[in-house]
Amino acid sequence: MMLRRLRVVVATVLTLASTMSHAHNFHMGIADISYNERTGSTEIVHTYTAHDLATLLTNLYGRQFDLGRADSEAPLQRYVEKQFTIADKDGKRLPLQWVGVKVDADSVVIFQEIPSVKLTQGSRIHNGLLIDFLPSQKNTVNLQTNGATKTLLFDQSSIDQIAP
Repeated sequence: MMLRRLRVVVATVLTLASTMSHAHNFHMGIADISYNERTGSTEIVHTYTAHDLATLLTNLYGRQFDLGRADSEAPLQRYVEKQFTIADKDGKRLPLQWVGVKVDADSVVIFQEIPSVKLTQGSRIHNGLLIDFLPSQKNTVNLQTNGATKTLLFDQSSIDQIAP
């Protein structure tokens, strides 16, 4: 009886360990882009997995990153500003301003804005966040213009898209 219980416990532990090692196979991020009538600015809110961003920054800079520490924000900002851009319909890059970041154990929420700009049809969005590091990364962008929300999917085959 004792041997049977031990086998059940060992099988349960092995199953849990196997599940945990495969718990993070899907890499995704999401960004919401909307125009704020009150401020007259376009606001961008990104949400990504904290582990993925910390691992990326560790890989880029060769040191461990704790995204909750203030000294991690500048490298994160440099990376985001390189990999996420928006241009107007004429191809002129719009000035995205870094507002800040909120970090918890699971996710990183990044806030940006484009002051005094409302995106128009034909704007070009470049979203290569984590796609350069994780081949399976998929980024969803929900773009709200004129009340309607359009969803764009970014991956290795499509990191540049035109706003509908």
